[in-house]
Amino acid sequence: MKNRAIKSFIIIGVLIIIGILYGLFVMYTGIGIPCLFHLLTGLSCPGCGVSRMCISLMKFDFKAAYNYNKMLFVLLPLLLVFFAYELYKYIRYDDTKLTKVQSAILYIVIALLLFWGIIRNLSF
Repeated sequence: MKNRAIKSFIIIGVLIIIGILYGLFVMYTGIGIPCLFHLLTGLSCPGCGVSRMCISLMKFDFKAAYNYNKMLFVLLPLLLVFFAYELYKYIRYDDTKLTKVQSAILYIVIALLLFWGIIRNLSF
């Protein structure tokens, strides 16, 4: 259990540090990784705006974060709780299997994001 915890926290820590460094780099240079889907099609993908949303969250600008990617902003607390619980199960019990309910939640989240990807490109 201790080894799984150490390994998990090292991986999470490294990912957080990379994310913060990337966010700081983008904030100070204005250079970010472009969305290939948007470059090729001119349409916004379900994830367009995630980097800007995360940078806005780093600045505690929740209104701007919401405006960059509304669906992911709303789903973010649910996803954080979901992954925190999965991390707990992995560390405590070495269990990585999803229950039917957990799988259904993930499928619903994926469907919502795909739906959002379509809706955000429609002209009203």
